[in-house]
Amino acid sequence: MGYTEALEKAWSEILSLTEEKRFSVKLLADEYDINSEDKKILSVSCNVPAKDYTSIILLHYLIQKAKLKTLPGPTGSWIDFRQLEGGAGYYPAFKKRTIDVILRKYGSRPETLLDAANRFCAKKVQIGDLGLVIEPLERVPFLITISKGDEEFTPDANILFDESIRQIFCTEDIVVLTEIVVHFL
Repeated sequence: MGYTEALEKAWSEILSLTEEKRFSVKLLADEYDINSEDKKILSVSCNVPAKDYTSIILLHYLIQKAKLKTLPGPTGSWIDFRQLEGGAGYYPAFKKRTIDVILRKYGSRPETLLDAANRFCAKKVQIGDLGLVIEPLERVPFLITISKGDEEFTPDANILFDESIRQIFCTEDIVVLTEIVVHFL
């Protein structure tokens, strides 16, 4: 399904679920104004339309919020991408598009990731050489870990998700949301 078709389907679904016409959603450090009457999503900080893939993620998030009435809170139980439905088969592509990018940027100096993530209110946790919890959307935390390499081992990284993400997004949406996060780090 292309972006145009996915967007139309998402707009149609959100309109069928709620009478509300305007929404505001924070994604990382940006706020998005979502107007279902005009079918427009604007970045408040830049006053520019959201990219199609970002719009789809925001609409899917709002759809689940409308369906569930309240999104599930984080459980504190972290899962690997491979534990998601279809995640094991898609993992090599996911790793290349997300984890490997983090390794290239921050693998030799994990502490620089903390500096990059500070603008997103990341919380440092004691895992590996660096562990960060970032909440790109309300109630959707990610755990990013990096271990520096040494003479024996190469640097390693991982991105984990709170188990509750399964109730909010499908695996494909999780990939796209993770790519958005990695892009902004």
